[in-house]
Amino acid sequence: MVRHEHIRTTEPRLVCEDDRHSLVGFACIVPITVSRTSALPSSPPDSHQCLISQSTPDDSMAEEALLDKISNLSDLELAALLCLTNEEHCIVDTDPDSVQDLVHELRLIASNVFGLSHAVVDCSEQTTLEDFDNALYTDLPVSPREDSPARYRHDSHLQPSPGFRSLSRSSPRSESFADSRNIASVIIARDLDEAPKQVQIQALELIRTKRIFTHTSVQNAPKRFLFIAVIAGGEGPRLSEHLNNYMFISHFHSHEDGYPNIDDQESDAESISSVVRKSDGHIEPSLNPVFTATDIVALQRLGDDVFMSIEVTGYIINIISFLRLHRAVSRGISPLATSHFTKLAKLLAPLHGLRYVTPSLVTLAAKKIYLHRICITPPERERSVQWGSNIDAVAAVLEGMGPDAVIDDVIGSVEVPL
Repeated sequence: MVRHEHIRTTEPRLVCEDDRHSLVGFACIVPITVSRTSALPSSPPDSHQCLISQSTPDDSMAEEALLDKISNLSDLELAALLCLTNEEHCIVDTDPDSVQDLVHELRLIASNVFGLSHAVVDCSEQTTLEDFDNALYTDLPVSPREDSPARYRHDSHLQPSPGFRSLSRSSPRSESFADSRNIASVIIARDLDEAPKQVQIQALELIRTKRIFTHTSVQNAPKRFLFIAVIAGGEGPRLSEHLNNYMFISHFHSHEDGYPNIDDQESDAESISSVVRKSDGHIEPSLNPVFTATDIVALQRLGDDVFMSIEVTGYIINIISFLRLHRAVSRGISPLATSHFTKLAKLLAPLHGLRYVTPSLVTLAAKKIYLHRICITPPERERSVQWGSNIDAVAAVLEGMGPDAVIDDVIGSVEVPL
């Protein structure tokens, strides 16, 4: 896949909204004109057209360097960056024939772009809890970057509760063995939707608490932790209900979108020999990753400082309301999805060089947050049927209706703030 270079401008930018596969719209960035004022307003702006706040030259240069790195990332790399910054997890969907290439690309992204250890969990109907737990570990030593003094938020839940501490001391031998193994920073769960329900519940517990309970100990996940569920084919929810709801975003990656990290690896024989240890097949974390813990913390701070006007907040609420009332939507829209919706919309702003949320970013976030959450109702359970609607007519209306069509219908129905 050829990496496209984008011409940078000093103007804020908006993104196109019609590309299902583009994660943050860098492939369709267009410049917009923003009027300049000679003085800052005395009161907060009453629309999403907020002035960019003043910053020091050093801060501006650091932000510009960060944006330069972001603009060169692929959609898969951007998906991982968004999840690591928000301390969330994601689903990556692809064609059935492309799963193997996608998994290898994600391994290279974890190692080369973020310098993180990884583990691949191959799931099936026969996967047991023990199989799942044993596949989470890596034999590679913990990277000094993962023990960086740059602290992440919400770390208090990583410590085992007092009631479970005795488990890790029950067997010195098992404790020594457990201490020599580390949960990988990036877990790539292939075909997780095919795993038994109890395995998916274990995955949910790992995502929620960042720790795993074994018979003899409690193993904590690293501070920088990302769980990626790789699934193939189909639409809508395919994981268990609660696990699916905890997944931050979903992204579809077609084979035509390419695998730039695989291409780079294959084009450089020296890189292959130095990165891949043929004796055990591990891909070692890069010593010079594109994004470090410091970069991710800086991006977190930029996201925290993003301004969201009342009008844009109302726009988000209207989209959520329309989704909940849409005739094709079953099971409704969860409050956690609403929280994820707002978080993603705010984080997309600094990725596009903005300090405020625009309606374009809101619509882009909606397509990534709700694509895996919307469940299409069957015709016999559609609301109007209980009031006398003809089931054949309802079936004709719902025919071919998928989550992406529902999102597009809602976005087209909700009035956009000026």
